[in-house]
Amino acid sequence: MQINVFSDKHIDSDKRTQEWVQATVEGTLERHLEDLTRVEVHLSDENGGKSGPKDKRCKMEARPKGHQPISVSQDADSLTQAVEGAAAKLENALEHLFGKLRGKHSPKLAVEGFEEKEPKESADDLLEEEFLEKEKELDKIS
Repeated sequence: MQINVFSDKHIDSDKRTQEWVQATVEGTLERHLEDLTRVEVHLSDENGGKSGPKDKRCKMEARPKGHQPISVSQDADSLTQAVEGAAAKLENALEHLFGKLRGKHSPKLAVEGFEEKEPKESADDLLEEEFLEKEKELDKIS
């Protein structure tokens, strides 16, 4: 998986900052790394050179394999809070997506730590069981 970090001219995006952002994203999204092709991180200062409340913004877009991209953003007072908040939101969004897919029994997106549940009984088995129960009730009445 590839992580690309972009920033506007008001954010000092040196090598150290980019490595920290990449490590934060990898650490937060580690459960889903195999299911993603790329994550793009966009850092910006909404007030330019001026300071202000919640003026740092982090937008993240994840590209799950075979699915539409998922995008989140977080505004915060500091770049650290913005990046960590956006990473947490993205992790929740991915967990929601992959949880829905696991619910549809998609073997393609098996995630470590989640074991397959035993298959539910088929509709025929349930109908037969219901029929037998009603038959027993009729026998008791007769």
